Amino acid sequence: MSLEKLKEIYSAAGQSQVFTFYDSLDEPSQKSLLSQLATIDPARVSRIADTVLSPAPEAGPSEIAPLPDAATASVLTAPASQIEEWEAQGISLIAQNSVAVVLLAGGQGTRLGSSAPKGCFDIDLPSHKSLFELQAERILSLQKLVGNRTGKTEVIIPWYIMTSGPTRAATETFFNTHDYFGLNPANVMFFEQGVLPCIDNSGKILLEGKDKAAVAPDGNGGIYRALVQEGVLLDFAKRGIHHVHAYCVDNCLVRMADPVFLGFASSRNVLVATKSVPKRSAKENVGLIVAKGGHPAVIEYSEISEEMANRTVVDSESGKTELAFRTANIVNHYYSVEYLNSIATWPDNYLPYHIARKKIPCVDLETGEFISPSKPNGIKMEQFIFDCFPQLEIAQFANLEVRREDEFSPLKNKVGTVGEDDANTSRADLLKQGKRWVVAAGATVSDSIVGVEVPPLISYVSGFFRCGMDSVFGSEIEA
Repeated sequence: MSLEKLKEIYSAAGQSQVFTFYDSLDEPSQKSLLSQLATIDPARVSRIADTVLSPAPEAGPSEIAPLPDAATASVLTAPASQIEEWEAQGISLIAQNSVAVVLLAGGQGTRLGSSAPKGCFDIDLPSHKSLFELQAERILSLQKLVGNRTGKTEVIIPWYIMTSGPTRAATETFFNTHDYFGLNPANVMFFEQGVLPCIDNSGKILLEGKDKAAVAPDGNGGIYRALVQEGVLLDFAKRGIHHVHAYCVDNCLVRMADPVFLGFASSRNVLVATKSVPKRSAKENVGLIVAKGGHPAVIEYSEISEEMANRTVVDSESGKTELAFRTANIVNHYYSVEYLNSIATWPDNYLPYHIARKKIPCVDLETGEFISPSKPNGIKMEQFIFDCFPQLEIAQFANLEVRREDEFSPLKNKVGTVGEDDANTSRADLLKQGKRWVVAAGATVSDSIVGVEVPPLISYVSGFFRCGMDSVFGSEIEA
């Protein structure tokens, strides 16, 4: 696109300030700036900026209620026969090669004390396997499990890994260096989430340098736009994918393409489903999956009153007293491809934009000097993956409650800072799970052993041990 055309487009959008220093740049810097600006839709940026800076008044408080029983189920209380039925249906879908897994892996390990992509992080297991390796081995294990169960000779679960600008190259290098952890590279696809320009308090795009607009990743809700723009939906169609499991990289216990979850969601014939875990306590600060205004939604802990947080009900199946609002969001989703194929028709406001006021290094437009601000001077805009829920009817949505100790142990913090959700807790949770599994398989584990690492290649979940564990069955494990 020519300089004149770009200037016309940016001027019409009220963003002509991005050309402030253009004439003073050398030719390579001019080309770099024009190349970047050609990838940005300034009119869209201005529309979003207007929305976040001058939000429309809310129509009024919407009623918040727990999800209706018809939209939920729980592996904690469901009969074993029901879980087996879901599992069998999920295995059938995988055997048809109609299931894909999408990984949200755009984050860096900055809060963990690492500059590498978070998926490269070693939680200090005895094997020192990274999060990426654990997850790759679970895919391999599940493919073999499904093949053995169904007699299918080639079971493929393609893995789509969403990176960001800062993590793309390092992630691909990590996979190449480790030979894709045994997976066929043809079935591992990397794609990149989008970015949005950073704006000042009046909605103008900030310049990171005289030849570069300041941008930031568009949040995990950027997955939807990226699925279209990066050609992922086209690849789904080419492969015959109808069911998608999406999850975050930082959960060391995640069960990718979990047959139980897939069977549950497909049996309900819903467009979107989630997994959740019960809240630890009424005061746990965690997002909640609820019905808001008659639609599924994720709300912050602060959006409910103390009375609501402490409200209890008697579970109709177990007879136990439970928190009424206990459905903790763990960003673990099922999508029908039918639903994802509608993304291209979504209007700009289908998902809301959230703002974060940040200290954003930038160039002063009047002096040309670089500014490293001491207080927030700008705004980063992002979307959240779960903000599509309110666009659905309750009948199009379902939630499956799972055991926290089996499926959720997030890695968020550096060891020694918060005391939870760090490498120590992730490692402990994984090793404790392994101990439970080998005990269930018939081994006797010494009390002095806190946990056992069970490689995913040996077992995808408890009860599905493959080769290599014969010496454990009926034996005793000592320290």
